[in-house]
Amino acid sequence: MSKNQKIRGGEILARSLKEKGVEDVFTLAGGFCNPALEGFMNCQMKVVNCPHEQIAGHLADGHTRITRKPAVCLVGPEGFANAVPSMMEAVGERSPVIFVTGSSTLKRQGAGGFKEIDDVSIAAPLVKYSVQITDGERISEFVDRAWIAATTGYPGPVHISLPVDIMFSSFDDDAGLNERPFVRSSRPLPKAWPDPDKLKIIMNLLIKSHRPIIIGGHGVWWSSSEHKLRTIGEKLKIPIFNVPYHQKLLGEEVECYMGLADFHQYHPSKQAIHESDLILLIGGRLDNQMNFGNPPFFLKDSKLICVNGSHEELEYNRGADELLLSDPGAFLDMVSKIDKNWNNWYELQRKRRENWVNEWFDHIDRETNKDQKNKTKMHPLQLSLDVQSHLKDDDWLIFDGGNTHFWSEIAVNMAGWKGQKLAGIMHPGNYSLLGVGVSFAISAKAKNPKSNVVLISGDGAFLSGGLSIEAAFQENLPIIVIIDNNGGLDCISQQQERLFANGKHFATDFRDIPFHKMFEGLGGYGEIIEKREDFSPAMKRAIESGKTACLNVKCRGVISPIVAATSDKRDKASIE
Repeated sequence: MSKNQKIRGGEILARSLKEKGVEDVFTLAGGFCNPALEGFMNCQMKVVNCPHEQIAGHLADGHTRITRKPAVCLVGPEGFANAVPSMMEAVGERSPVIFVTGSSTLKRQGAGGFKEIDDVSIAAPLVKYSVQITDGERISEFVDRAWIAATTGYPGPVHISLPVDIMFSSFDDDAGLNERPFVRSSRPLPKAWPDPDKLKIIMNLLIKSHRPIIIGGHGVWWSSSEHKLRTIGEKLKIPIFNVPYHQKLLGEEVECYMGLADFHQYHPSKQAIHESDLILLIGGRLDNQMNFGNPPFFLKDSKLICVNGSHEELEYNRGADELLLSDPGAFLDMVSKIDKNWNNWYELQRKRRENWVNEWFDHIDRETNKDQKNKTKMHPLQLSLDVQSHLKDDDWLIFDGGNTHFWSEIAVNMAGWKGQKLAGIMHPGNYSLLGVGVSFAISAKAKNPKSNVVLISGDGAFLSGGLSIEAAFQENLPIIVIIDNNGGLDCISQQQERLFANGKHFATDFRDIPFHKMFEGLGGYGEIIEKREDFSPAMKRAIESGKTACLNVKCRGVISPIVAATSDKRDKASIE
């Protein structure tokens, strides 16, 4: 390239991101970002214009979770505040999204510039790396730094702030490329290899154990090691559980997968964890979901081992009896060499899962028969089971909401035991942020255009993020949205009714919203369903329509086991 050719700072940003291999960019176009948008256009990179900056962030997050490759959310300074919730959602799942802010002028920083905001400081607690670029010659360098921070160690979102005067200024087209690294394309990720002496200790503990279990966390997913995890479970006959809220590592139909490590959403996990003499937490954290490694979740006489691919993750796991710094895949390769199996212990967990599934099917059959007899609304668990009956092996299921999410978790375990296969499942992450469902469903459809993608969303969750449905129409990505419509924030109402002295709920009701009509008005397909027998024909029509569709299903509010347990806990003590 010739130094005589000049390009704007925004185009240097775009070129730097393209060199890394970025394929997906999401924005709500603003004037501060125009040079970057021009750069993306010149680089022939697709940019999706979104109806809201939070939606742009969630779409970037959804694409990143599916592809395990960073996507970009580009916003202006005022839009940055709108994107903050999507940063929180991304960091909870360790999703390496690259957030870029076209920020206020650097020249007059601190003097009350147009739309001036300290975006770097605001983002810092929510991302792995937050930086303002103060020299246009260093744009490519800081993109490289941000990429490395996002993808190495434990992955996670990053934030780059590019002031508008640098964004619009002109620089040589090879600015900043005269020092190492001269090539700034993405590189293979460095991975931690286990210390042989420490590995030997842990392997001996595993071999001598009588009742081991594995709890898989997000680190397994981001290291692309879920297939190795399955091999270990099936070969050695070790029961496998998934950390709640995180990316599903194994399909529910997989024999060695038992369910969530959650005593309320899958209560056989309590028996397994309490009876186990060795617990391997791989790629996860001893956070609130794991009761910080303490009783009564993990008992004192159980051996707790944590394996993580980065020292940052191990810092959260100081409560473990043994710690191992190792890429999850490298550790699983070592475990696969063990010549032993735990078949009796394994079969006990499978039998417990079978009994649990049968109990839930008996329960929902009684509830549904009662609903039909009394002409009451459908149970949300029945709705989720009915939805899955229409899905095939290459279809995706997304769920979003409070009770809607929790009942769907139970339903996918039940259906999976009966052989239901799905290409993928997505849902809110560690922060349980409502409103991500439509964006995640659009991401799943964008990356799997030949598959049916179905979202089961609570009405409250849809109201939180439903405006993002316009992106499905705009991008011609037809998804099917099933609204579990119980007329309010039912998860919160039920907690209030158990907590408030008068047994009532307050400030949680919605009016009767015709969600299906909204879809029809946008050019999609919609129906309202008030009886269970009408759901299956409507679902078939929605699929056959080939349009973005909404089935507005009137369900009754039923408290889920985890909400009941949580409300009891909060009534008796403080939160946490």
